[in-house]
Amino acid sequence: MLHDERPYLCNFLGTIYENSSRQALMNILKKDGNDKLCWVSAREHWQPQETNESLKNYQDALLQSDLTLCPVGVNTECYRIYEACSYGSIPVVEDVMTAGNCGNTSVHHGAPLQLLKSMGAPFIFIKNWKELPAVLEKEKTIILQEKIERRKMLLQWYQHFKTELKMKFTNILESSFLMNNKS
Repeated sequence: MLHDERPYLCNFLGTIYENSSRQALMNILKKDGNDKLCWVSAREHWQPQETNESLKNYQDALLQSDLTLCPVGVNTECYRIYEACSYGSIPVVEDVMTAGNCGNTSVHHGAPLQLLKSMGAPFIFIKNWKELPAVLEKEKTIILQEKIERRKMLLQWYQHFKTELKMKFTNILESSFLMNNKS
């Protein structure tokens, strides 16, 4: 659906944790009625194994939505960001630090999501889900041709991102093994 109008403005399929930003996200979507324009499927308990049906629903949601909402969970970064990229659905990423050791903003000024930011990820970063209604209103004004170009740019960026990371990883492995072999 690279060149087609997508029927959903956005999507979120995931677990809603009590007193989390995900709960705030759901409240904001419902408050403005945007949950009717978005593919939303929430559950209260995390399920470790997806079924073929739930996987297909998830893939369809990504494929049929212009934006994929990526709230933090246990970690700031999650697979949803990258899966959205692979389907040309622009990630709307909650740009906040979660508890844990993935980075400390007082030490690492680019944290969280510093790798994505340093590589120019064409995402929408937000600090609070209260910003979402304005993002969705703007999204409603974008014409199909602009969305197509944006999808193409996202897919190209994602391919470049994966290639760059593969090269960096390979170089680190090679240099580590070469250095160890010289000892």
